Amino acid sequence: MSEPIIVCEALSKTFRTDAEELRILRSIDLSVEAGSTASITGPSGCGKTTLLSILGGLDSPGGGTVRVGSWNLHELGEEGLSEYRSAYVGFVFQFHYLLKDFTALENVALPAYMRGGSKAEAFSRAATLLADLGLGDRKNQYPGKLSGGERQRAAIARALVNRPAVILADEPTGNLDEANARIVEDLLLGLAARYGTTLVVATHDTRFAARTDSRFRLTEGEIESP
Repeated sequence: MSEPIIVCEALSKTFRTDAEELRILRSIDLSVEAGSTASITGPSGCGKTTLLSILGGLDSPGGGTVRVGSWNLHELGEEGLSEYRSAYVGFVFQFHYLLKDFTALENVALPAYMRGGSKAEAFSRAATLLADLGLGDRKNQYPGKLSGGERQRAAIARALVNRPAVILADEPTGNLDEANARIVEDLLLGLAARYGTTLVVATHDTRFAARTDSRFRLTEGEIESP
């Protein structure tokens, strides 16, 4: 059995406005093994995206502890979180967010280049990933010339370019037709074997969730008991 790479203990998150207090997450305990796949399901508004944002260092926990690898996210300031996001995690969203004036190759290479690598190395790594994900002959196309499935595969390559230990995917197949959704699903579920990367996916797709190694269902901010 692998050691856990993600551990949340008594994680909570509350949003406060002048009018009300919204408790989004309530004492979440969660553990995900390194090199495994995990899914988070539940109805809209249950806290899936908030949980994923905290795991990705995009939002801070309100209470409890969150450890990802050697990073204690609840202890990090903005500079530490920025380094964590750059060095340790990759993100895949429902919408690809590719830059329309950049080719697929340029979109994938950009995070590696911005992190301080040489341009040649960034583009070489990007080209290898695109070829590995079946887009080698499409690397010089702009996003507008790619299909929805191809754009999402390019987004996966971009998430992988800095060799993250963890990929966080928020409804990654939610904007795709059935055929392309299954292609992207297969690619994501194969990340551990191909790249040694742990996957955590938030999804409404129960078939996708059923294929992951561990499954967590959120209801009103709490993880349901098995």
